[in-house]
Amino acid sequence: MTTPLSESLTLPCGLLLPNRLVKAAMTEGLADATNKATHDHVALYKLWSQGGAGTLITGNVMVDRRYLEAAGNVVIDGPQSIAAMDALKAYAAAAQTAGSKVIMQISHSGRQTPKAICERPVAPSAVELDMPGRSVYPFGAPRALTGDEVDEVVLRFVHAIQVAEKAGFDGVQVHAAHGYLISQFLSPRANRRTDKWGGSLENRARLLLEIIREARQVVSSKFAIGVKLNSADFQSGGFSHEDCLAVIDWLNIEAVDFIEVSGGNYEQPQMMGMDFADAPESDGRLGASTIAREAYFVEYAKSVRDRSKCPVMATGGFRSRNAMEQSLTLGLTDLIGLARPLCAEPDLPGRLLAGTADVAGNDLKGKQLGPTMLLGPNSPFRLIRAVNGCAAQGWYMAQIERLARTGKADRKLGLLSALQEMQKRQTQKAAAYLDDIHS
Repeated sequence: MTTPLSESLTLPCGLLLPNRLVKAAMTEGLADATNKATHDHVALYKLWSQGGAGTLITGNVMVDRRYLEAAGNVVIDGPQSIAAMDALKAYAAAAQTAGSKVIMQISHSGRQTPKAICERPVAPSAVELDMPGRSVYPFGAPRALTGDEVDEVVLRFVHAIQVAEKAGFDGVQVHAAHGYLISQFLSPRANRRTDKWGGSLENRARLLLEIIREARQVVSSKFAIGVKLNSADFQSGGFSHEDCLAVIDWLNIEAVDFIEVSGGNYEQPQMMGMDFADAPESDGRLGASTIAREAYFVEYAKSVRDRSKCPVMATGGFRSRNAMEQSLTLGLTDLIGLARPLCAEPDLPGRLLAGTADVAGNDLKGKQLGPTMLLGPNSPFRLIRAVNGCAAQGWYMAQIERLARTGKADRKLGLLSALQEMQKRQTQKAAAYLDDIHS
């Protein structure tokens, strides 16, 4: 079948992506207690590679073991042992099994470190997260990084990027979205510094730009460096779309190979199609009609693509082949990111390319597959919306674990069971992590 989804794409560094479908980053939580990659990563990424996506982007690989997104994160923190390096090499090779390219997502959680991992995380400024459901998934009050510590963060990212290349990954994606540390620096709500790392947008973007600039000096010219950037935080007084476009102009000066457009953070998780805000839509949030529509960041991706000198990827909400194809043919985006659908249907990209699937998440009788909300999805109460979001996240994380262990998803898994399973699993992993880090 002829489809624009099957067209290859060459990045500025020369890396050839076999097609336009990308498995976008999702947290896997499959690392061992010492935060090394495991056989589960190998099995999972081999399965996804065989599924047909031309490119696979890993979940968060953290640069500081003290501040994780979840206890099961892979971490590159300082010199790698032979065992840790071998595990990363096996991870990369598995993701390349069927000819796909693999990009390691590099991240630092900052204040979005769970309290079970660290009571006192770090951030640009001592500004706590303001989100519902903190009793379900609590976060500690952060302290502000010192200037020397910010310099160290740059070095940590650069070191992790070097290790990724040595391990055989085809590139990296610097995570500057979704409220993680670099995103926190970009946001005037979270970054209230008065030194060279805060104040003006140029100062707030300094961390991201220095990481890109210094990393490019230590990796080969053929190694891809991408950036995941919020189109906006969708919060009053936060990182705006105008800010995003200005950052794109600066990234154009650096040797960046692709930009993934997303949006939101833990306080306002638009990247999951959810809205926790109580403020009116005039504050720049995605409207309900936009959230309900497929591919809810694609319009922002188009404006970024108009400014960007490198290819642009849109992720969030894509479900139908028609919407994916139109987004490419209309010039809205260059790459299509798929995340949650691949937790239940790891072979979906191949079927989309072959024309044997028209939409994600339907069985042969047209019945929609996947989780539904535990409680009213349009509830006016932020806490209820937060519980729904946590339950859905638990459902997909449970499917990732099942894919890694058995090669198959459990589409009949209930949301409440998934939520309880996720909480139990994270509690156990956090306890094992703490035992190891304090031993």
